[in-house]
Amino acid sequence: MNREEIKAILPHRDDMLLLDEAELADGAAIGRYRVRGDEFFLRGHFPNDPIVPGVILCEILAQSACVLMADVMVEGKLPVYTGLNNVKFRHPVRPGDLIETRCTIKRAKHPFYFAEGTVNVDGKVCVSAEFSFAVVGG
Repeated sequence: MNREEIKAILPHRDDMLLLDEAELADGAAIGRYRVRGDEFFLRGHFPNDPIVPGVILCEILAQSACVLMADVMVEGKLPVYTGLNNVKFRHPVRPGDLIETRCTIKRAKHPFYFAEGTVNVDGKVCVSAEFSFAVVGG
């Protein structure tokens, strides 16, 4: 999926759409995002040594997981975080890095979804997390 196809699933736009492409493979969502270096979240974090904030990496995980739920993410629906557990930050992510996520839904009881995923750069796990969200609205 390209950005336009992702927009048909996710309500995020402009600076907060944090996936360049996504695909489904063996029950997992694989997402990719190239850190350009001019993103709003890098200004001031940190001026002379920019690092992608952990909360942004967690947001990229959630957006990737939503790709698994294209049938649920219809017009007017919003995915909102309800929890983050066992989050581990292992390596920093910097401008120029190509982020690749891998997310799976472990269980669901609509409107709640429980997932786990990783953020990787060059084959190294940078973040691992368990998380949950609800699909609300509409």
